This record gives sequence, C-alpha cells and structure tokens, in this order.
Amino acid sequence: MTKSTPTFIQFSFYIIFFYFLLLVSHASPQLHHQEQAVLVKLMQYWKISSYSNGWSSANCTPADCSPPADLITCINGSVTKLLLQNQGIALVPPFLCDLKNLTVIDLSNNNIYGEFPKVFYNCSKLEYLDLLNNNLSGTVHNDIHHMARLRHLNLGFNNIYGELPKGFYNCSKLKYLDLAVNDLSASIGQLTELTTLRLSSNQFNGSFPLEIGNLSNLEVLDLSYNTRITPTRFPSNFTHLKKLKSLWMSSTNLIGEIPYTIGEMTALEYLDLSTNNLSGEIPKEFGFLRGRTILNLENNQLSGRIPIEFDNEEYYRSFDGNPGLCARTCSLDLRTSKNYSRFLALIISLIIAALLVLLASFFVIRIYRKKKHGLESTWKLTTFQRLNFTESDILSRLTENNVIGSGGSGKVYRVAINHSHDVVAVKRFWSNKKLEEELEREFFAEVRILSSIQHSNIVKLLCCISNDNSKLLVYEYLENHSLDQWLHGTSGASTVLDSVHHIILDWPKRLQIAVGVAQGLCYMHHACSPPIVHRDVKSSNILLDSEFNAKVADFGLARMMITQGEQVTMSTVAGSFGYIAPEYAHTTRVNEKVDVFSFGVILLELATGRKANHGGEHTSLAEWAWRHIQEGNPVVDALDEEVRENSYLEKMCCVFTLGIICTGTQPSTRPSMKEVLQVLLRCN
Repeated sequence: MTKSTPTFIQFSFYIIFFYFLLLVSHASPQLHHQEQAVLVKLMQYWKISSYSNGWSSANCTPADCSPPADLITCINGSVTKLLLQNQGIALVPPFLCDLKNLTVIDLSNNNIYGEFPKVFYNCSKLEYLDLLNNNLSGTVHNDIHHMARLRHLNLGFNNIYGELPKGFYNCSKLKYLDLAVNDLSASIGQLTELTTLRLSSNQFNGSFPLEIGNLSNLEVLDLSYNTRITPTRFPSNFTHLKKLKSLWMSSTNLIGEIPYTIGEMTALEYLDLSTNNLSGEIPKEFGFLRGRTILNLENNQLSGRIPIEFDNEEYYRSFDGNPGLCARTCSLDLRTSKNYSRFLALIISLIIAALLVLLASFFVIRIYRKKKHGLESTWKLTTFQRLNFTESDILSRLTENNVIGSGGSGKVYRVAINHSHDVVAVKRFWSNKKLEEELEREFFAEVRILSSIQHSNIVKLLCCISNDNSKLLVYEYLENHSLDQWLHGTSGASTVLDSVHHIILDWPKRLQIAVGVAQGLCYMHHACSPPIVHRDVKSSNILLDSEFNAKVADFGLARMMITQGEQVTMSTVAGSFGYIAPEYAHTTRVNEKVDVFSFGVILLELATGRKANHGGEHTSLAEWAWRHIQEGNPVVDALDEEVRENSYLEKMCCVFTLGIICTGTQPSTRPSMKEVLQVLLRCN
C-alpha cells in the first residue's frame, strides 16, 4: 500500500464530510438564511469540513429536508441541537449563539480549554449543555446565573477548581448536574429540582455539603473518591432522600456505624459504601433492601453477622475485606434445661480435651514439616484479609512442582490450600544469605502499597510471611495469568494456557482489559492520598481472572508521591525496555505520567498484537507506532490482523490513537489517567 492511500483518520474525515453534504443537500428551503450562514461559518471555524465554503442557500432544494439527527437538528428552519462530540474543538466562537434557537449543545470529549466560555450565556434558550472531558480550567464565575433555563449541565472530567459561586444557585431548573473529577469545593446550593448529582473525585474539605440532604427529588448521587473529606459519619439527612435510587460513597472517609434508616430508603437500587472505615454491625433493616438493591460494603471494619437476607452466594462479594463479619450464626445457642450445668461441664471438658489433642497434633506436625522442608527459622505471619489457611499450609507446598514463574527477585508458586480447593499465588523473595538491600526495598514497598489500598482492578494481597532469610507475599490467584501470555505466548505459561494456546484474545476482551487496567491506575493516581506511581506497568504485570477482568500487580517498584503531579528523582532507572518513559530513562525523574506512557504501550500491544520491544534491537513499539503514523501509513495496517474485523475497526483505531497520545515524548502532552479512562469508556 502506498503512502497516498488514505489513512483511517482521513477516511473518518471523509465520512464526516459526507454527513455534512447530506446536511446541505437536504437543507430545508425554509431554513433561515441568517442561521444557514452562521452554521457554515461555525463549521469553517471548527474546521469540521474544508468544503463548507460550498454551503449556501443556492444548494438548497425543496425535497426531504432533514439533516442527520446525530449531528445537527433543525426544527422549523432553525438549528436547535448541536451534537459535535470528539471533533477536536478547542475554542467556542463568540457568534455561536447567533443560532438563537439552540436548546441542546453537546461538545463533550473535545479539547476546549480556558475558563468556562461565557459565550454560552448568550444562548437564551439553552437547556442542555455537555462539556464532559475537555480541558476547562479556572473558576466558574458568578454570572453563570444568566443560564437560568438550564436543565442538564455536565462539566465532569475537567480541571475546574474553587468554590461554586452563589450565582450558580439561580440555575434552579437544573435536573442533571455532573461536576465529577474536578477540583471543586464548598456547597452546591438549593438546587431542589436535581434528580442526578455527580460530585465524585473533587476536593471537598471538611464534611459533605449538608444541603444535599434537602434535595428531595434526587435519584442518583455520586460522592465517591472524595478522599479529602474529614473522617465523618454517614450524613443523617441523606436518609431523607426517599426517591434516591443510586448512592455512591466509596472512598469518602466514612466512619462509625451504618444508620439503620438507610433500610427505609425504599427506592434504593444501588448502594456503594466500600473502602471506608465503617464499623459495627450491618443494621437488620438492610433486609428490607433485599431483592432490589445491588450492595457493596467491601473493605470496611464491619463486624457481627451478615443479615440473613444477604447471606447467600449472590451477595458474597459485597462484604469482602471486613474481617469481623461472619456468615450464618456467630455464636452457639445452648438451651436452658434441668441438666444445664452438667451439660455445660461436659461440653467444656470435651472442648478442652479436643483442643489439647489438636494442639499436640499441631506441634508434632509443625516440627515434622519444619524438619522435612528445612524451615527451622521462626516465621511471622502478618494478615491483611480474613484467611482460611495458616503459614504451614503455605510453607509445606513451596515445591518446585508448584513454581509457575520466576524473576530477579524470586519465584512465584501456585499453592492449593486445605480441602476447599482454594488457590493462592505466593511470591518468594529469598537468598542463601540475608536479603540484599534492593530486594528488601522491593518487598517492603509492595507490602506498604498493597496493604493500604483496595480496588477491584488491583491484585489483592492476603498476607505476608517472613523470617530472617526469606520473605513471602501471598496474593489472590488469578486463573488466566498475565496479559503478555495471552497476547504474545510468552514462555512459562501454565497448562491452563497451554490447553488454550490456540484461542485468540478477541477484541471485546482486549477492550475490557484496557478499561480495567485504566480503572486501577486511575484509582492509584487520583483516588489515593498520596498518589501512587507504579513505575513498572507492563503486560506481564497485568493479571486476568476467570472472566478476563484485569488486575494490576507487582508493586515492588511503586512509590507514593507527596502530592499529585509531584516529580521525584530516583537513584536508578527501573522498569522494562519498551515501557520506560523517555524522561525517566534520561533524568530518573518520575511522576504519574511515567505510568501513562507505559499504559500507552499496553494499548498499542492490545491494538497491534506486537510486543513492547517490536521494531528492532534499539527501538520500541511506541517508536514504531509513531513512525508508522508520521510516514502517512494507514492506521488499519498497524492493527492486529487476528482480531481486525470491520465491526471493531473504529474502536481499535480509537485505542491505537490513544496509545500514540499516551506515549508522547513530553510528559506534559500526555493525558492523565482519568482522561484516558474516560476516552476508553467512550470507546467501549
């Protein structure tokens, strides 16, 4: 294929041009000449079609006049809707609202920068404005009250900061408000018509805005990942929101007991209070939610008995990470009778005798196993989750037959424990002498990081077992092993992979994996305080469970930053060739953007099927991909032929292009992980 062959980007451009030609050929003969001129001028300004100069009333014909509804809507000769997502728009021109009947503007997923554009104030009939995932910054000014007709406002995934002005409260007709993933603080006023409010990942200090409890029409409330909130109890007035259907409050520093009145929120369909410090028992009133509510109480300090309505397989993952919780009955109920004292004495005697036998057996077996396996040193067990095994169960099974991988810091074992068929993965750092300083640092880095964070896309650390000469980390076991084994058939694949080596990882699974990894990294960069930089993101450190859900693993090189965006100078460069960001290799300075670069390489691996070191001895996949584009080659030619189906082309090109952007040589040009995640969710 020659360089003159159209690239996918050019092809997409032609498609857009075709739609706008349809707009011209079907323009209403009654379309006002003034609006038509403004529309042509607008398309020229945004360079959506280089042929828009040909747009004039002379092109209009009286037949069938309706432009594509997915781009522009006209009613009675006036433009009423602009739906121009993903068009690369950077500025909003001052003449936009010369289209005087605009009621809907959707400019999401563009590159609009600077403060909130005041030109929108002139759109007097505007009811719907979506600026999700742009580059807006600065504060929102008090004169936003001019947009009093707004019913839907989405400013999520921008960089807006500060307090919302009082003028904002005059937008009293708002029903949908999304301010997620910004740097906003303070109150949100009495917007009593709101049905949806999204404030996740902001900078709210102190407590939650108390007026939220007065928004009686609220149906969806998302406050998750507001990690700067002062530790506080669940706001009591939130339970007054009787119409609430979805409530997200994960990672919001909640403490104390869960109020029983949540069980009286009869409309509730989704409740997420995970990753907080809630304690005490789960109120029995939660039983009223059974059958209609998706529940997530993971990673708290709850204790006592799980309500019987939720004590079943359907909800078993809803309570993970609460060591004090127990299923079924938590205590033995002995009935009173005439012979109660005798019965009690008999039971106690039997229990003591059984315990003595078990204790003696335990010591005999332990001594035998230590002698058998040469494990004479004293072992220390530190738990991070509720366990159903002991250190002896692990130590006795660390045999060569169970090795599933090895590296510079030690070996990884697959260990089946007890008779429940549970399996864990054990990473062993060890040597014949005292641990070297570097391995010691990696071990404690991994323990420090993984014991402090909990996320469904980050591998779960169960416990660590250590003595003077050897240290073990015990993780959840992921059945489908690592992403690189599926993409590249790397050596060391287990029999599970050997038996399915002929199966290709299809595109939907690849996109699912990309989203999962992005969610894990987004949590580390934006929800953890301080932020965490992994430093060794690569396909072999992405593990997959039985449903191909991705989990980020191997935190031996991870570092906690002091603040988001902070740069730290490392003593040496660590990582893997093909994944290391240029600034890290040259200056040893790191921040979150080194992970973005590495993740971009994984996106390129998923889209092309090539290895990270593809391109020759001294070049990488990222350099090869950049060169492929710069030489004018079609994007489609770079995609993995094994999964390159017509129905997937658009999404594959989206992921490939995102990989190119993430692997930019300048850190400042790379998006943040929250921006990357949003693009992937749109692709999906």
